[in-house]
Amino acid sequence: MDEVDNIIIVTLRQIGCGIPDEVIHLSDFSSELIVEGVVRCLKMINEELDLPLRLPESMSVRFRIGTALAEACKEVGYGGEIGYQTFLYSNVEGVRRLFMYLVEKLPREGAAASDEPAGSSALFNRAFTDELARLLLTRWTPSFCKEKGIARAAKQGKFHWEGAIGSNRFNVCPVHGPRGLADLTTQITKGQRQYFNHQLAWITSQPLPTFRVVASLQEWNAKDVTAAHDWEAEWSTAGLRSGLSEQEYRQQKKDQLKKRLGDTLRSSVQQSTSAASRFGDFGELLQSFTARSGHQQDKGTRFTHARELQFTQAEEAPEEVVHADTAEDMMQKREDELNALHTRLEELSAQLDSMEMDIKKFTTNLGRLTELTKAVQGDNVEKEEEYKIAKQVMELLPNADENIVKLQELITSSAQRLVKLAEQWEQRRVALISQYRELKELNSNKMSATQTMLSEINSMRAEMKELAADGRSKEEHHKQLVGEYERMSKDLNRAAYTRRILEILNNIRKQKTEIEKVLSDTRIVQKEINTMGGQLDRTFTVTDELIFKDAKKDETCRSAYKLLANLHESCGLLVAAIEETGVTTREIRELEDQLEKEQKKKTASNLQQITADFEQMQQENQALKAKAKGKA
Repeated sequence: MDEVDNIIIVTLRQIGCGIPDEVIHLSDFSSELIVEGVVRCLKMINEELDLPLRLPESMSVRFRIGTALAEACKEVGYGGEIGYQTFLYSNVEGVRRLFMYLVEKLPREGAAASDEPAGSSALFNRAFTDELARLLLTRWTPSFCKEKGIARAAKQGKFHWEGAIGSNRFNVCPVHGPRGLADLTTQITKGQRQYFNHQLAWITSQPLPTFRVVASLQEWNAKDVTAAHDWEAEWSTAGLRSGLSEQEYRQQKKDQLKKRLGDTLRSSVQQSTSAASRFGDFGELLQSFTARSGHQQDKGTRFTHARELQFTQAEEAPEEVVHADTAEDMMQKREDELNALHTRLEELSAQLDSMEMDIKKFTTNLGRLTELTKAVQGDNVEKEEEYKIAKQVMELLPNADENIVKLQELITSSAQRLVKLAEQWEQRRVALISQYRELKELNSNKMSATQTMLSEINSMRAEMKELAADGRSKEEHHKQLVGEYERMSKDLNRAAYTRRILEILNNIRKQKTEIEKVLSDTRIVQKEINTMGGQLDRTFTVTDELIFKDAKKDETCRSAYKLLANLHESCGLLVAAIEETGVTTREIRELEDQLEKEQKKKTASNLQQITADFEQMQQENQALKAKAKGKA
């Protein structure tokens, strides 16, 4: 069982159990190590379980934790005998069976790694989980024991840092760096080089304050990566379909953007100009209507009257001092003025409403008159054309015959000219049609070749992306395997384990062969015993019958018959005694095995432990009783 114990201990160490190096057998496990190993195995099987890794000092809590662990083991399918005594008063055989079952139930990391994609997030989650598991094994340090929020603690000869300082919010600032240096085939100008070397500030000194450097660099890099990804997607779709080179496509896109901006600016300027002219025309129209109503000089807005009222009050203040009017007179004057202004305001509002109605009427009439004017102008143009034709006809009427002859000659010459033009056009059309067909065929061939090239380029780009993704996944999987290899214990010897497993298999095979031999021998012996028993019974029956026949006549045969019966009975008793001896020997062997098992169960030490725990529970009960009496 040493090999089994060694495999179990190595597995428990791999899942995070803090087993000392001097522990090499399960018989050396204490209750604390058993509880920790079982809890870690159960948490890996079922992550939702919430069980403590350490046993407390209180005995009652220990019993409850042991019972909870036994129930959890039964829930995962363990069918052996288990209870709180398995963890508190353990025996090697029961602990070995339990750990063998739990180790077999552990999830296989290799299968999960082969089924699930090994991405950067999976690597990060695994590293994060391992770091949390390592930190959970360390002792907590209070904040007042840390210098500037950081403490240095030691565990198993290693040091680690606790706490964090310098944490800030993610605030970014715009940063600028050298551009165009990634492509080594292009040369930058002397002025750019001088600017990059002497005028451009360092990246670390551009953000203020300096703790924004990391966030700003992350934002800058994210923008570059996003822009490159967007350009790659656009070029692979619209850029390749355009048939232009990359530089030509960029220049075309830049020209289109400039044109769009220019059109937008021109439309904005035109809209602002038309709005200004419209508001100016409306002001002039309002001024003309105001002047026509005759109130341009003696009427104003409410703001004008408020200003006049203010200056009037300021000018009349000395008079009030001179005349020494009373407060009631002043209030009366103000009320009168206010009433007059309200009346004037109502009159102006009514006039303004009437003017607005007039403006609306004039605008409606102006639109209708504009449409009527356009219609009249169209009629005038048609009538002018008719007038010109009628005038020419009237001029031709005095010499009608001569003019008819001239018109016929003109028509004939025009027809001949049209025929010549048609012949020339037919000749030219044939050549143009043939040229058009040739150009169309060349264009179609060119387009088909272009489409073929585009499809090949797209397929190659897709294949390149798939190969790149496959390469990245394999690289991440290689990193994951390297990380797992580095986390594995280096003191393991695969050849030694393989040799041990083969030796165990050979021993099992030999034992199985020997057991089969023993069983076959037992079957043969049992068969021989049955055969001999049958022969003996048949021989005794025949002998008994022969001797019994002669015993009636001869006295010697009668005594021989009695001796035969006694011999048969003695042989039966002897066989029964031998069988009972074998049964007794087998029972003795079983009792010896049970005694050996009981000795392995450490009954004496467990009894001492139970006695000590019982005394501790009595002391805890007495303390609780004393505390309850003190509260009462």
